[in-house]
Amino acid sequence: MSDIIATNKQAFRDYFIQETVEAGIELRGGEVKSLRAGHISFSDSFARIDKGQVFLYNTHISPYEQASYLNSEPVRVRKLLLHRKQIVKLDTQLSQGGLALIPLKAYFNSRGFVKIELALGKGKKFFDKRDDIKRREVDRKIRQTMKSRNR
Repeated sequence: MSDIIATNKQAFRDYFIQETVEAGIELRGGEVKSLRAGHISFSDSFARIDKGQVFLYNTHISPYEQASYLNSEPVRVRKLLLHRKQIVKLDTQLSQGGLALIPLKAYFNSRGFVKIELALGKGKKFFDKRDDIKRREVDRKIRQTMKSRNR
C-alpha cells in the first residue's frame, strides 16, 4: 500500500498521458520529513534526460523547519533513480518528438521510500481542453438526469 503525498492535477489537464514509470528520487537532509508533512508542489515541474541520467526540475519541497542549517534549496534540480534500460527506452521515445516527461504524483511505497510517478505526455491543444470540458459537462448532466429518474 502506498501513501500518496501529492498529485499533479495540471498534468492531466494539459497533457495526454501515454505511459507511466516509477522512479526513486535522491533527497537530502530534512526533505523526507518535509515530504511526510506533505510540503511538495509540482507547479511547472518537468523531468529531463541529461548525459544518461534523469533530473527533476522546478519541484518545490519546502524546507523542514526543525532541520535548521541542514536545509537545502526548496527548488533545486533533483536526480531521479531509474534503471539504465528504462532511461534508454524513455530517451528513444522522447527523441521522436512532441513528448515530455511530467511528474504525476509523489508517494511513499510499501518500504517507506519516496517514489515519483513520471509520465510521457503529449501536450494538449486549446481545442482538446475545450472538448474535455464539454465531455465532463455532458457526463454530469447524464448523471443528474439518471439520479432524478431513480427518485
